[in-house]
Amino acid sequence: METASKWTGFSAKLKEHQITLSREAITTLQINIGKLCNQACLHCHVEAGPNKKRENMNRETVDKLIELLKNSPETNTVDITGGAPELNPHFRHLVENCRALGKEVIDRCNLTVLFEKGQEDTAQFLASSGVKVVASLPCYSKENVEKQRGDGVFDKSIKGLQQLNELGYGKEGTGLSLDLVYNPGGAFLPPPQKGLEVEYKQKLQEDFGISFNQLYVITNMPIKRFLFDLKRSKQYDNYMKLLSDNFNVKAVPALMCTNLISISWDGKLYDCDFNQMLELPTGAKAKTIHELSSLSELIGAKVVIADHCLGCTAGAGSSCTGALGNSK
Repeated sequence: METASKWTGFSAKLKEHQITLSREAITTLQINIGKLCNQACLHCHVEAGPNKKRENMNRETVDKLIELLKNSPETNTVDITGGAPELNPHFRHLVENCRALGKEVIDRCNLTVLFEKGQEDTAQFLASSGVKVVASLPCYSKENVEKQRGDGVFDKSIKGLQQLNELGYGKEGTGLSLDLVYNPGGAFLPPPQKGLEVEYKQKLQEDFGISFNQLYVITNMPIKRFLFDLKRSKQYDNYMKLLSDNFNVKAVPALMCTNLISISWDGKLYDCDFNQMLELPTGAKAKTIHELSSLSELIGAKVVIADHCLGCTAGAGSSCTGALGNSK
């Protein structure tokens, strides 16, 4: 039986260092275009899955986002996530319009979606549109991947990466960027990003002839499915103590909530993707995109925080683009 571990919350950590988080210029618009997914991973903080068909962004909301981007020249990156974002019927419309505005577009792809019915030309669409692909591959080991994601996922993921490589992704000089995402398989901090990237590149090249650009190392956030698992296995307090004990004040200035805004499938505004899943509205006056004419109206708003934020400031720090690169 677990003995409860004492740990210090995120708010107290910021107070100790006299820090207040507020939003600066929004350089990244992150859009959760829907929770519909062809997978139902154990660690998924979105709780996405095949039964989430109703929680999918409609055309009106997509068009409002495109309008906002036209009025927000400082926002240069559009990060599209899900679920499996490609399963939204308006995904390509959003991508095409964002690229036409000169925005960098990121597709957070689970790889196996490329083999779903109706997705046969998705990889080609991404390549021809110049979309940056950030692909989930929690390990280069079949056993570890399928423990998190289910039987058959690893082989399909490898096949998806090979397909993307054939189109030029991850290859020098093509301009097609392919990054991978690692997250731990349990209640522990990820290893250093650079070292693990070297290991990934070596193993994937030797075993499957796969190349990619960067590896993102992301800490498991104590919310949703992972939180349930922590409490079920009586590891919650110990994991929170691990995050708290490894709080890194140097990571705070680079937190994604200072220059990113997260949009839910129904157009609501959140300070980050994790707050969105906990339904913690942004600290800004506006609560939905329909109350805005430009994303610059959100600058200066106080960022809403809670104890799960410790996951973004533990060790080298963690964000949707991996470690923040700030050692303790």
